[in-house]
Amino acid sequence: MSGRSIAIVGAGFCGTALATELLRRSRGECRVTLIDRTGIGRGVAYARRAFPFLLNVPAGRMSACSAEPQEFLRFAQQRLPGVTAADYLPRALFGDYLQTRLAAAVAGAAAGVTLERVHGEAIALERVPRGGRMQVHLADGGSVVAEAVVLALGNPPPRAPCPPEMVGDNARYVTDPWSIRAPVRPGETILMIGTGLTTADLVLAGHESSGGTATFHALSRRGLMPAAQSGFGAPAEPLAAARLLAAAADSVRALLRVVREHASGGADWRETITTVRELAPQLWRHLEPRERQRFLRHLQPYWDIHRHRLPESTAATLAALRRDGTLRTHAGRLVSLRTRGRRIHARIRPRGSAQTQELVVDRVVNCTGPDFDVRRSGDRLVRALLAQGLMVPDPLGLGISTGPHGALLGRDGRPSTRVFYVGPQLRAAHWESTAVTELRDHVRHLATHLMDHAATPPARLNAAPAHLAAAPP
Repeated sequence: MSGRSIAIVGAGFCGTALATELLRRSRGECRVTLIDRTGIGRGVAYARRAFPFLLNVPAGRMSACSAEPQEFLRFAQQRLPGVTAADYLPRALFGDYLQTRLAAAVAGAAAGVTLERVHGEAIALERVPRGGRMQVHLADGGSVVAEAVVLALGNPPPRAPCPPEMVGDNARYVTDPWSIRAPVRPGETILMIGTGLTTADLVLAGHESSGGTATFHALSRRGLMPAAQSGFGAPAEPLAAARLLAAAADSVRALLRVVREHASGGADWRETITTVRELAPQLWRHLEPRERQRFLRHLQPYWDIHRHRLPESTAATLAALRRDGTLRTHAGRLVSLRTRGRRIHARIRPRGSAQTQELVVDRVVNCTGPDFDVRRSGDRLVRALLAQGLMVPDPLGLGISTGPHGALLGRDGRPSTRVFYVGPQLRAAHWESTAVTELRDHVRHLATHLMDHAATPPARLNAAPAHLAAAPP
């Protein structure tokens, strides 16, 4: 049987958007298999939760399709009359939007174009001896065979800020911030390890669930919290791309100088940052490896708080909580965590000090952000691919080494013709690859490539080979 076959592992934004693109574009026979252990179109970012977490980008800039920039806005206006392009909407609504787009693509697909949804955990890939196809092995013993496999794995979990043995099996030490089951109770004191967007979200949710009586401590190396968004407008004088690229080819210091000069010359610094972000892949390629390391060591925290911003309402609420002492930020390092009775004693070393201080809290939540160094990954599929040499970590620990169209680079340095990646770990090659506006373009380019090259329909097998089924996790 002739046709195309593509298996996608992961059904968050990238997996769902890619499946939608493939279904819309396919004209001949094609089967897309979407494999995920959770719900379609949700992932961590857009899951339904008790607290209405907001998107950090206004509705007018959140379309999953660059060719239809107002698509999400129109969807939102059908459900929430009066919504404008400048509004920050609930994340769960964006998940609804992704699911609706996929359902529409399925309903409107050409004859012979189908979507198969597989609920399960992918744990290994193997090349089929004949036909040049790949077999995706699942934890339940089943498998999917397709000509091309796309890994859309989403953000990895955060790295543990301290050795697990420090706190043992203590439910009050939360390693995954989005796995919290019990809401923050009245009067609780919470230590958040990290001061980024996740901390901002969880502080707001915890403040509400505790009736405004909880106290939050947020700790990071520099104690910096994300800046606020503002109305988006054109800069007074556009920052020339050629000037930025020339500075990047020189050094990070030169690049920083150009950005500072422009931001202080009357332009809204947010628009300056937007210009830099749009050129980020080119700027990253212009930086020598040593300059990239300097950026990561000295400038990344400052880039992050200016690049990943908060809705104005969220920023205003957090500012009020900081003023009244409900939220207290600390610049320093976590030295140790010890459980004593029902409380956790956290010892921290303030930035620039040789002395340590102790905080006694009811709960500790790890909000350090995704750990992109795949060498530390606990994901079974990632570990298997690394062991096979089908996946190679980025030398700077930024993600996965990829070639054109997101093709995985193997141990031999050659790009795969069968296995691809799309998602935030493209930051190793492009630096900026976390926002919808960036990821949707990667999805579109990959969909075009797959439509040009995929060729055989997938088959669902009932069992994995014995040597894989019996392999330890």
